[in-house]
Amino acid sequence: MAGHTEQSILINAPFQLVWDITNDVAGWADLYTEYAKAEVLDRQGDTVRFRLTMHPDENGKVWSWVSERTGDIGRKQVHAHRVETGPFEYMNIHWTYREEPGGTRMTWVQDFHMKPTAPVDDDAMVERINTNSRIQMDVIKKKIEAAATSAA
Repeated sequence: MAGHTEQSILINAPFQLVWDITNDVAGWADLYTEYAKAEVLDRQGDTVRFRLTMHPDENGKVWSWVSERTGDIGRKQVHAHRVETGPFEYMNIHWTYREEPGGTRMTWVQDFHMKPTAPVDDDAMVERINTNSRIQMDVIKKKIEAAATSAA
């Protein structure tokens, strides 16, 4: 058994702006509402290794982990995975961007499996990720569309 989620949103902005903003990992604490801190640890070409730290959860616990992502602007996609897996046995994320009438469609596909010692199982994490992805995508959409309006 493994967890799988897929979320997508159409952002009324040109691809390059969506790409630039969503791939500026150092700026993620300002882009996402869930991250208190985003630190770039290493950069090698199109691959960035970084630490994300979340705001405290409902129990006051602060979650933090190291991930790595490699962008391919020519193919309009990013592959990412957790290096420090925490409660996950593995966590892989595939981002895709597609230009459509009305803007750029950004899609996140996440495949993972929770460790037996994790506070939640795969099904519960699917529900959490689906709920939170919708919230974060809406926030990102609004911020990028505001930036596109400002640039116009």
